[in-house]
Amino acid sequence: MKKLACIVSIIFLSGCVATQDKPIADDPYYAPIYPEQPAVNIVKTGSLFDANRLESLYADVKARRVGDIIEVVLSENTSAKKKANSNTKKENSANLTPITGLNGANVTIGGNSLAFGLNQDSEFKGTGTSDQSNSLSGSISVNVMQVLGNGNLIVRGEKWITINNGDEFIRLNGIIRPQDISADNQIDSIKVANARIQYSGTGAFADAQKAGWLARFFNSSWWPF
Repeated sequence: MKKLACIVSIIFLSGCVATQDKPIADDPYYAPIYPEQPAVNIVKTGSLFDANRLESLYADVKARRVGDIIEVVLSENTSAKKKANSNTKKENSANLTPITGLNGANVTIGGNSLAFGLNQDSEFKGTGTSDQSNSLSGSISVNVMQVLGNGNLIVRGEKWITINNGDEFIRLNGIIRPQDISADNQIDSIKVANARIQYSGTGAFADAQKAGWLARFFNSSWWPF
């Protein structure tokens, strides 16, 4: 009974652990940073000109400051193939000739000569193939969270879409170079360093595509058999 109680406890604990990583909307980690407006001393000059809002006629619209928005064009295509073949063969043989006594006669036990013989032949053949491909296209707008000392930008953002009884979300974070940003303030996802891209969903449709917690337990490393 104690062993059964321990197994049941592990099953329930594994089910609880599996539900802790469920994504939620409005995650503070992906919340945008709103730059603070610096205090401006208003000096009455009688002119409409404001030097604090001056923009160069030759400046572009690329993201370069904390809080700026940049569009990341998702163009991810991955493909992997693997094939392996294994062949092993092993043969062993051992023989012990009949033992003779002092008079030259064979030593017997119960009328049978004391002799030994063993032959072993084992062979293993294995083959395995793996083929996997993934594709993701679309776009997502992210915020500049930090400007590094070398000018690179740390970007992060998410997009949630509610469809009927479920939510779909895209999350992205990584590091980009200002030189890789196009004139339209866009950058390809393949140029995002240390990129982490998540595309998944929550709700009834997403739950229907997942195995139950008991099935996940039997397929996990916790199951000893």
